[in-house]
Parts: sequence; structure tokens; C-alpha cells
Amino acid sequence: FFPQPLTQDPLKANTGAAIEEVSLVTADQVRLHGWLLKASATKTPAPLLIYFGGNAEEVSWLASTAGLYAGWSLLIVNYRGYGRSEGKPGEAELFADALQIYDYAASRAQGGRVALMGRSLGSGVAVYLAAQRPVAGVILVSPYDSIESVARGIYPYLPIGLMLKHRFDSLSRAPGIKAPLLCLVASGDRVIPRPHSERLYAAWGGPKQWREIRPADHDSLAGEPAYWQAIEAFLAKL
Repeated sequence: FFPQPLTQDPLKANTGAAIEEVSLVTADQVRLHGWLLKASATKTPAPLLIYFGGNAEEVSWLASTAGLYAGWSLLIVNYRGYGRSEGKPGEAELFADALQIYDYAASRAQGGRVALMGRSLGSGVAVYLAAQRPVAGVILVSPYDSIESVARGIYPYLPIGLMLKHRFDSLSRAPGIKAPLLCLVASGDRVIPRPHSERLYAAWGGPKQWREIRPADHDSLAGEPAYWQAIEAFLAKL
């Protein structure tokens, strides 16, 4: 894990936007911090998309993307140790926190309608959550089959199975998930090689669509208009 500090307060950087600060206290008394980007400034609730970020991603930058989600609100909460969230990240902790974040989101969403979006590391959190809770849809950006599989590809001569503490095994969970999937991959991704995304996509149990964004690499995906267009079109149909 590569926790990142909060670089800019979204409430100050996006004055006038319909942004609400969110603070959640976990069962082990760790405070998680984030923001709810409302689809409308009115009090009328909208369906809600939860975003889970990458390994070195502090999620407050997404506050500037309000309005790109086809009328859905967006909930962004930093992992433990990231931004203003307390504690130390780990697979079990991120999974437990995701369940609590979902329950909060469902209480704020129109009709309890919640969708998930996970990027890179966060794809594993989103897949876990989709296997545990009812969701309207799932968007996975640069997803992997498992962290163990990715690590074996990088270090083929090491006993990865014995060394790895956090496995994030999405492949075993994917067949049981029936929610619609949008899988977004970069044409030049060298961090999560394409075969790892393809294996997860092939195993998905629900309707699915694959979008390759060109030209893009692992870190530049969000800079391409086609990326946001695909997300908006997917959400509009849920």
C-alpha cells in the first residue's frame, strides 16, 4: 500500500458545488473520511456510485468530476491511512470498510440504488463488495484476476503464495456476481497486463461490456474523453 496525503480540500477547491463532507467510524473505532458529490443541489436523493481508488490514489481529485455520472451522485472515501482517513490499510480492513461504506451509501441513495466503481487495487474491493451486497452495476478500471496472479507474472521465480499477505482474489468471486459490468482497460497498461483483466472479464457472471481506451496507459486513462463517455453511457442505462 502507498498511502497518500490530502493535497487539496475539495470543499475549498470546488466552491459552490453540491459537495458534502462524510465521516464514518468503523467497528474498530477508525475514522474514515471522504465526500459525497450530489447529482443535484436539491435535497432530492439520486442513485449513488461508490468509487474505490488505486494503490497510490488519494480520491479527493474526483470532486472536480461532478456532473459526469449521468445523474448519479458519487461517494468517495479514502482508504485507511490515505488523506484524512485514520488507521492502516489491509485487505481485511478494506473489505470490512467497504461493507460499512455501502450501508451508508444505500441509506443516502434514491431507492437504495447503489453502483460500484473500482480502479486498479480498488477493483478488488469493488468485486468483493458486489459479491456481498446487491448493486445496480459495476465499473472496473484496470482490474486484475488476483494480486497473487499479477505478482507471479512479475516475480515468477519467487514463492509468491508464501510471501503475499493481501491476495485480493477477484477471480473466484466474479462468477457469482450477476450485476452488469463495464470493464475499462488502457491499451498501453504495463502495471496490470491485459491477460489479468481478460481473465476476470471472462469469469464475470452477469452481462458485461469491454472498452479499451486508446491511447492510454495505467495512469492516463482518466485523461481521455472516451473514458468518461463510457462511464456516463453505462450509468445512464442502469
